[in-house]
Amino acid sequence: MASDSLSLAMQELKGLTVSVVGLGLIGGSLTKCLREQGVVSKTVGYTLDSNHAKLGIELGAVDVAAETIAEAVSGADIIVLAVPVQAFESVLQEVKPFIKPGAVLTDVGSVKGNFVSAVESVFGDVPEFVVPGHPIAGSEKSGVTAANSSLYQNHKVILTPLTHTDERALSLVDAMWSACGANVLQMSVEKHDEVLAATSHLPHLIAFSLVDTLAGNPDNEDIFRYAAGGFRDFTRIAASDPRMWHDIFLANKEAVLNVLDRFSVDLQKLRTAVADDQSQEMLGVFTRARAAREHFSKVLSGQSYVNAMNTNNVIFNAGAGSALSGAIRVAGDKSISHRSIMLGALAEGVTEVEGFLEGEDSLATLQAFRDMGVVIEGPNNGRVKIHGVGLNGLQAPPGPIYLGNSGTGMRLFAGLLAGQSFDTELTGDESLTKRPMERVAKPLREMGAVIETAEGGRPPMLIKGGQALCGMHYDMPMASAQVKSCLLLAGMYAEGDTSVTEPAPTRDHTERMLNGFGYSVERSGATAKLAGGGSMQAGKIDVPADISSAAFFMVAASIAERSDLTLEHVGLNPTRVGVINILRQMGADITVSNEKTVGGEPVGDIRIKSAPLKGIKIPEDQVPLAIDEFPVLFIAAVCAEGETVLSGAEELRVKESDRIQVMADGLAQLGVRTEVKPDGIVIQGAKMHGGTVHSHGDHRIAMAFSVAALRAEGEIVINDCANVATSFPNFVELANRVGMNVKVNGDA
Repeated sequence: MASDSLSLAMQELKGLTVSVVGLGLIGGSLTKCLREQGVVSKTVGYTLDSNHAKLGIELGAVDVAAETIAEAVSGADIIVLAVPVQAFESVLQEVKPFIKPGAVLTDVGSVKGNFVSAVESVFGDVPEFVVPGHPIAGSEKSGVTAANSSLYQNHKVILTPLTHTDERALSLVDAMWSACGANVLQMSVEKHDEVLAATSHLPHLIAFSLVDTLAGNPDNEDIFRYAAGGFRDFTRIAASDPRMWHDIFLANKEAVLNVLDRFSVDLQKLRTAVADDQSQEMLGVFTRARAAREHFSKVLSGQSYVNAMNTNNVIFNAGAGSALSGAIRVAGDKSISHRSIMLGALAEGVTEVEGFLEGEDSLATLQAFRDMGVVIEGPNNGRVKIHGVGLNGLQAPPGPIYLGNSGTGMRLFAGLLAGQSFDTELTGDESLTKRPMERVAKPLREMGAVIETAEGGRPPMLIKGGQALCGMHYDMPMASAQVKSCLLLAGMYAEGDTSVTEPAPTRDHTERMLNGFGYSVERSGATAKLAGGGSMQAGKIDVPADISSAAFFMVAASIAERSDLTLEHVGLNPTRVGVINILRQMGADITVSNEKTVGGEPVGDIRIKSAPLKGIKIPEDQVPLAIDEFPVLFIAAVCAEGETVLSGAEELRVKESDRIQVMADGLAQLGVRTEVKPDGIVIQGAKMHGGTVHSHGDHRIAMAFSVAALRAEGEIVINDCANVATSFPNFVELANRVGMNVKVNGDA
């Protein structure tokens, strides 16, 4: 809900009366919190047992204990029904005559379809002042004596408004729960009941059944005497109110039966796997379950990795540091991490990966393949084991493939999935939905793929399975490793040869790794070519440190006086070393040692000493080789003497943000004047003062301004930094270790 609407609703709450019909744990915890927070004028509680309601006053749960429904409802501005789901209709009949004009009616039931049906039965339709709701919180304890004012803190509350629900009513209910510290979400009535059947109702059903089964076992005393903590944790919910759950299962019968049937089928498959020693099947279930459990709260709201993080504004406070020193290994290369999972999944045999980047983007790729039936162990400290299914072994995912913030993931998946037998949908977070995807969709269609995109060629992408792809030659209109890789991956599923010619060199990780897996890719000048119908064999991959991540420390050590820093095992792919070449032309003191080739990729240690930098005209042939590193190179330009000119970099406009404009805007906040061009920027060396900048959710912008603080005359506050986790999860920890000064959200 928009923050201004929520703020106005919070103000309006202060003069309102909230009445709860059914003053138990849920209703009593709500009113107790509202009283303690002082966010409403008065709270009223009603139960059939008047002594129980009076007890609510003694416990500080309510201001007034109503003796009748009429007394509870007549003067209320917000009426909350906290009664058993099977009692909705009869209670609504009693409440209806006393609802005053302008009052809002909501509930706390865990079955929204049942509540809506009861409202329709009593009112003839669902009035606009009705807001169905459900707090995802509770306890095995019940009654007003268990009321807890912090019960909803950091818990979810799901509202299921209808299309005609009044906006004011919705805002007031949202504000009421938000005041209690809840995270308020919205979804449809039908979706809510499906989700809760799977994530709440089924687990309770299983717990009740399991405890009942074991209690009937002849050895039941020993079973419960020696039960470990896991058993107690799982069966804890079997101590919940039997009558309440009896009512819930009846109210949500259809959704519960649907998910119970699916569970029964999967349980039978698992039984067969255990009985027949099907190791791979068991491992697949267990690894998928563990991954799902780690992201359970995100799965609940239909989201994934990055989204849940981005609900909060992560702020970096970057200040002056000291000389940078020491030796570190930065995060693993994101591009190679993506491809190691993709090609390992399509290979035959088990691929072992070391140095895998455990960032949000890479984890999204890993989860996507789990969803398509690939057994993946890990990641565990950068180690991943992928049980490949072969080029044609992927299975249809259960729903849309969510790729978070990863443009690389979406473009590469488009090529890989264009040749599958099943339909898929690729989606992502708000930032990714603004990225251009027609650049891969168009040539894929020329190969025979059937792909739909949203308006303007943006995600989501709908890819129709079962299409016969034909190999072709494609001259790329602009240099893009993602487009090239996409078409080569599609080419593996096409009849004949597929070749791609690039107008300027781009990173060649895909070609190198395909050859490493035994799938031949020929390279002739600017053209990469492969034949369809091949296969890949599993192997071992050692992911080098990402030069894009290393770039922040290269610039930092160059501009911080008396610095001497070594970055270990950095990938030195010739298509990626533009940042080193550009910094050296600017006068940076950079030496490379311990060079070797690991898994087809050149690596080495990079030593950087502080040095005075000078402005240059950046050679256009270096632009594609440093396209991801320009945000921090802009900081180097500010710290250099003279003028730095960048041109031929239109691609920067369509990254996670418009990196040219966003960097220019941020530098302006620090007192630096720039001249923005359609394809580049002109930066004059200048002093920076402190200030507040916005990264616009772009991880590289956030890290670049963290480096800028080393030379700024004051602290730099950087907003919207959550997505740093997409490429460099331990950036802050490493930055502070070597001498930078970066704090997160004001932490000491």
